[in-house]
Amino acid sequence: MRTKRTPSRRRPDPVARIGLQVACSARGLPGAQRLRALARAAAAGGADITLRVVGAAEARRLNRSFRGRDYATNVLSFDYGAPARGRRRALRGDVVLCHPVLAREARAQGKTLGEHYAHLVVHGVLHLRGFDHRRAPEALRMERREARILRRFGVADPYLVR
Repeated sequence: MRTKRTPSRRRPDPVARIGLQVACSARGLPGAQRLRALARAAAAGGADITLRVVGAAEARRLNRSFRGRDYATNVLSFDYGAPARGRRRALRGDVVLCHPVLAREARAQGKTLGEHYAHLVVHGVLHLRGFDHRRAPEALRMERREARILRRFGVADPYLVR
């Protein structure tokens, strides 16, 4: 006797919503589609993330307010991801990228601005996922994940010496 199979009740793949805000003059900024694709790849699942490109004054203000450091930094991640009870955690947060700092660092490191943005978008989103680099084993794990994601976009491992 054959039993009737009930259809699988698979949940649809979670949606990654990636917003982009450009709050400064950002000459050479990679395209919105590429930035969103990088964030989506690093999110690896459901997400509601805003990428915000800012000038040095806003980056410095945020870094001072939230980290107690009085300088403009390249990337800041703000995690808002408390999941609803009983639900799988979807990423929710902001990744703030300081365009002048990224441009200066890209020149100093001899890489394109697009490559540096790719790296720091992925880096910032991985912070939202809980990755960190405070201790050597955590840093190595995060660096390997970054390199693997960036390779899919044709970007060289940013941790290899050029």
